[in-house]
This record gives sequence, C-alpha cells and structure tokens, in this order.
Amino acid sequence: MAKKQKQFVEEITPMETDFAQWYTDVIKKTDMVDYSPVKGFMVIKHYGYAIWENIQAYMDKRFKETGHKNCYFPLLIPESLLQKEAEHVEGFAPEVAWVTHGGDEELAERLCIRPTSETIICAMYSKWLNSYRDLPFMYNQWCNVVRWEKSTRPFLRTSEFLWQEGHTLHETYDEAQSETLQMLNVYKETAENLLAIPVIIGQKTDREKFAGAYATYTMEALMHDGKALQAGTSHNLGQHFTKAFDIEYLDRDGTLKNPYHTSWGVSTRLIGGIIMVHGDNRGLSLPPGIAPIQAVIVPIAAHKGGVNEAAQELYAEMKSLYRMELDDRDQYSPGWKFNEWEMKGVPVRIEIGPRDLEQNQVVLFRRDTLEKEVCPLDQVKERVGLLLEETQKNLLVKAREMRDQKTYTVQDEAEFKRIMKESPGFIKAMWCGDEACEEKIKTETGATIRCIPFEQEKLGDTCPFCNKPADKMVYYAKAY
Repeated sequence: MAKKQKQFVEEITPMETDFAQWYTDVIKKTDMVDYSPVKGFMVIKHYGYAIWENIQAYMDKRFKETGHKNCYFPLLIPESLLQKEAEHVEGFAPEVAWVTHGGDEELAERLCIRPTSETIICAMYSKWLNSYRDLPFMYNQWCNVVRWEKSTRPFLRTSEFLWQEGHTLHETYDEAQSETLQMLNVYKETAENLLAIPVIIGQKTDREKFAGAYATYTMEALMHDGKALQAGTSHNLGQHFTKAFDIEYLDRDGTLKNPYHTSWGVSTRLIGGIIMVHGDNRGLSLPPGIAPIQAVIVPIAAHKGGVNEAAQELYAEMKSLYRMELDDRDQYSPGWKFNEWEMKGVPVRIEIGPRDLEQNQVVLFRRDTLEKEVCPLDQVKERVGLLLEETQKNLLVKAREMRDQKTYTVQDEAEFKRIMKESPGFIKAMWCGDEACEEKIKTETGATIRCIPFEQEKLGDTCPFCNKPADKMVYYAKAY
C-alpha cells in the first residue's frame, strides 16, 4: 500500500517544464481517460465522461430552448453520397475511414464512417422536405465521428470523438445567417458561463473555413501555453449542399427552390480546453458548473467517536443540493485524500475532525484559490453554495487575465516573429486579405489566422507582412 500511495502522489510534471507531458500526466493521474488497443482511439472513463454529460445537459437544454429537436442519423455513409459535394469530400478525404466488407463479403459500395454528417443528413432532408410550410428544419444530433488522425492527443485530437452537430434548413439566406450566429452565441455563452473559458468569436478566413461552407464562424480560446484552441464552429452552408443533394421545396409563389443550410458543432475537445485553461501543477481545477463532484467531505481522525457519524449526517443533508462525495475510505490518510481531490479538481473540500466537532464547525478548502476557512456547522450548506458561485466567477476572471497577458498587438513583422517564438499567445494585427500572405505567415511562423473578430480595432492602415492596404484586424496564434 505504501508503494501504491507513493506512486499515486508522484509529482505532476510542471507545466512550465513540459506542457505536453503535464497535460498527459493530469489526464492519466486523474483517471479521465485510458488508451485503447486501437491507436488514436481513447476510452473516456467515468470521471471524464461525467464532465461531458454535464456539458451535454446544459447545451441540450439551450438547444431545445432555441427550438431545436434531437434526431439520430446512421454511422455509415455510402461513398456515392460523400462524392456529391466535391469541395466537402476533398476536405475530408485524407481522414475518412472506410468499411469495405460486411462479414466475409466485399461490399458493392464502400461505406465511410462518418467524419461529419452533412451528406447523410442532406440525403434524408431531400426526402422529408416538400413545402415552405415544413421549414425551418431545426435538428441536432449527439453522436460520435471518426477522422483518421496521424497525430493524436486525448480530448484534443483523437481519431474518434463525441460531439453534437446541428443541421438546419431555412427559406432565406438571412434566416440561415441569423441561425448561424445565434448558435455561435449559444456556444460563447456556454464557454464563458459554464466552462469559465473566455473566447474570441469571429469569422474564419476562406482558407480556414469548413469545406463546402459559404462562411464559417468560430470561437477561439487561449490555453496556458499560449496556443489557441478552436472550441466550436458554426457554418452558413448557403445552398451548396441543398443544390448538390436536390433538396427542394414548393415555395409560396409555386416555384421549386433550394433552402439555405447551416451546421454547427462542439465536441469533447472542450474538456481538453477546460484542463489547459484552468489546470495547474497540482492537477485539475474544475469549474463547479461541470465538475462531476462539486464538494467532497473528508473526515479527519475518523476512528474517533462521532466523526464518521457527523460526516455521514452532513453528506445526507447536502447530497441533494450539490454533486457530493463522502470519502470515508479507511485505507488512505487524510493527507493522501486531500492530494487526490485537489488533483481531480474538486472545487470545495469539507474537512471535519474531532476538534471541529467540539467547536461545532468544519474547515472549507477552495481548489481555485487554495484557501481554507472555518465555517459553523449549521452554515455549511449555504456557504458551500456561495463558494461554488465565487469559484465559477473567479475561474473566468483568472482565465481572462491569463489570456489578456498573452495577447499582443503587433504592427511589425520582426516583432511578430519574435513574440511567436519567445512568448506565444494571441497576436492582434492588421491583414491585407491576401491568402498568399496568410500562407506565407503560416509557413514561416507556424501561426494561423484564428479569426476575423466581430469586435474590430483599427491598428493601422497596412498589413505588417506585405505593407499592402489592410482594413481587417485579425487574431493570429499557433493552435492545437
């Protein structure tokens, strides 16, 4: 047991030393995932999956409040469907996994395992849509997708991941555009209010947009190591897919028309973002909104009279109010338990021992600030609720401060390259709009334009890389 304890509390690699190893240490030591026998495919263990369930519950409620209904579409897509929209298939071809046999028999047509569902959904929409009275179609599905990635990292980029994908049809371009931006704002609200992650929202450049989209909009978050994470996207697909898949309806004027199409999605990579934005060298630090366990009770000197009974009574009173855990395991010391729950990022720890019982109190510990306070026993329920609220707000404040410290304004190419090499983060700069200039920057620095933000700033009149006139301010960063 001593050996097991020593290995478990082994120090996590400091993020300042090796951020990638720190990330791997955290997800393994907190028992969030494991590696499957198939390279690039992860097993999401119960602690990691509980985070996804909490995200899913919050977002599903918001989707339904905005008029969307859930469906489910098949995992396998005939190759002929994938070929119907050339730009789309070209964008996904390198990542597609194919099914070629059913049992011992070779299939007459290859089936792809969905990398995304535009094609299969559009094939069904073409059967379902008849009249303008049927519109809008406001559907979403929660599912898995497969993209055969060469380089993988749990949650951030895996060959299979979980996500939701909304697919809607509308009579007009303006309705589709309104839907596209509405869902982007739902994502932003989720990121900031639930995950405590501040994001920049804006439009992707044509070079970076979704294959087959008229326009792609994104929310971009900044991680502790100065890299960006594309945390969610919303696409106005125009009529690209509806024309390719012969989706038509009889309009009010008696003519056949193609509807306008949107799609939008977020995935389990949000969990990677939570880890890399809020985590520290002690492990996870989870926002209460998505924490599988919001508060844990740890008895001290539990063998002494009344301690376990008091802990159990407190747990019984509080478990209906919060996501709670009572750690009454007798094979581990309180110090070992403290370390474990801090590593797992539980927002609040409640310590209760013989001295506390004598004084009718408990000790409360906040994971985000690492501060302790004494609380009267009869006020614990209310105080824990307040601490969870404060923690949720504080994590967003801390994350925004971190992002702002790593956001730079640049008007000179040499300065841009120096910052990107020495202290990466978001760099705001003017851009000429030329894709050749965009490609040159990526080739020379590894940085890409993350978005053209809706909130524009006038930083100058010319692009710092080619000195051509520039009327757009953009965010650059290296990204996951």
